[in-house]
Amino acid sequence: QVQLVESGGGLVQPGGSLRLSCEASGFTVSGYAMAWHRQTPGKERELVALIATGGHSNYPDSVRVRFTISLDNAKNTVYLHMANLAPDDTAVYYCNRPIAAIWGQGTQVTVSS
Repeated sequence: QVQLVESGGGLVQPGGSLRLSCEASGFTVSGYAMAWHRQTPGKERELVALIATGGHSNYPDSVRVRFTISLDNAKNTVYLHMANLAPDDTAVYYCNRPIAAIWGQGTQVTVSS
């Protein structure tokens, strides 16, 4: 069964860091492009990181330099490293395999003092 399970969300203070994990089952993450998205109530889901099969990554201007997507092939897991977090980063974060539109259940990130 193809499945993505996110973890690592929580409450963090402004300026803090967090690492989200996305454990995949039923397929090998290194064989696909993988992505992270986020969504806040009333807004469309927003792409925040994409890593291609060759390892090249892309980010929107809003998170470039602060966010980094990476893979751990041994653990079949995708990570999103987030630094210098701001209240505007508060959202539910979703792991995604674009091919066949596989989505995880999401993990809440709240940035607040």
